[in-house]
Parts: sequence; C-alpha cells; structure tokens
Amino acid sequence: MNEQNAKSTGPADTLKSIAGLSIGVAVLMIVVGLLAIFKPLAAGLGISLLLGWLIVVSGFLYLIYAFAAGGVGSFLWRTLIGVVYIIGGFYLVLNPLIALASLTFVIAVILIAEGVLQIISFFQLRDLPGAGWMLFDGIVTVALGALIAYPFPGSSAWAIGTIFGVNLLFSGITRLMFSLSAKKVFSSAATT
Repeated sequence: MNEQNAKSTGPADTLKSIAGLSIGVAVLMIVVGLLAIFKPLAAGLGISLLLGWLIVVSGFLYLIYAFAAGGVGSFLWRTLIGVVYIIGGFYLVLNPLIALASLTFVIAVILIAEGVLQIISFFQLRDLPGAGWMLFDGIVTVALGALIAYPFPGSSAWAIGTIFGVNLLFSGITRLMFSLSAKKVFSSAATT
C-alpha cells in the first residue's frame, strides 16, 4: 500500500498537477485577455494605474536606499530622486488618462522606431534567405505604430488595452496548448 502511495506522489504526478495549475492560469489569461480586448479603455486605465503605483513604490524604495548612502551628497541625491518618483507616481495615479495618453504615445514612437530599424536591417541583410520576413515585420510594425500615432490622443482609448489583451490572449492560448500537451505526456508517463 505504501509503495502505491509513493507512486502516486512521484515526479510524474507532481508535474501533472503543475500542468493542471498551468492550464488554470492559461484559462485565466485568456479570459482577462478577452476582457481587455472588449474593454480596452478600462484595461488601459488599469495598466496606467499599475504603472503609477509602481513608480510610487520605486520612490519609497529610493528613500529607503538613501539611508544606505555613504555621504550627505549621495543621501540628498537619492532622497530627491525618491521624492520626484513619489510625486510623479501620485500624479499619474491621480490622472490616469494623462498617463494612458503618455504611454500610448511612447508605444507608438517605439513601434515606429523599431519598424524603421527593422527595415534598415533588411537592406543590410537582403541577400540572406528569409530576409524578406524582416522587411515584412518592419512594414507591419511601422503601420501599427502609425495606426496608434495617427489618431493620437484618441487612440489612447483603445491602443494599450487592446495590445495588452491580444498579447494576453495569445500567451494564454499558447500556454494552454503547451500545458495540455505536457499534461498528456505526464499522464502517459504515470501509467507506464
């Protein structure tokens, strides 16, 4: 009887239960991703608030870090940085629409810059097989950045939440498929 219990709590069963947990997380990611796609403004505001609070926490960590400073100058500098972070973070928390607009603008600029750099890279690597995909990726990335930048700041209402939702949805689907495959492998390993 003890030998049978030892078998049921072996590594394969542990991995099988972890795969089950991973399936649950994947389903949650898919649901949250779909909610973000269907409610992009709410998702974008949530991301903005999270970013604001992370900046506030970083400010307090800077203040704590200031006490580890070796001299008065370092202490004052770290304290000043911490205070600026805290004030800036609270400003973003209290004005999430401004934070969302700023974040949207930054994402648009990053996408356009990334796309342009990919297109430039294509011209340097165009003789290599498959280099056309780099050109395709660059064009699509520039187009996505322009799609976000052109109606700015109106794109703030949908861009961040939609991008987050699509990313979460596809990550959830990928995780689900991987976890289902892993669970199947671990189930067959446990029966042998």
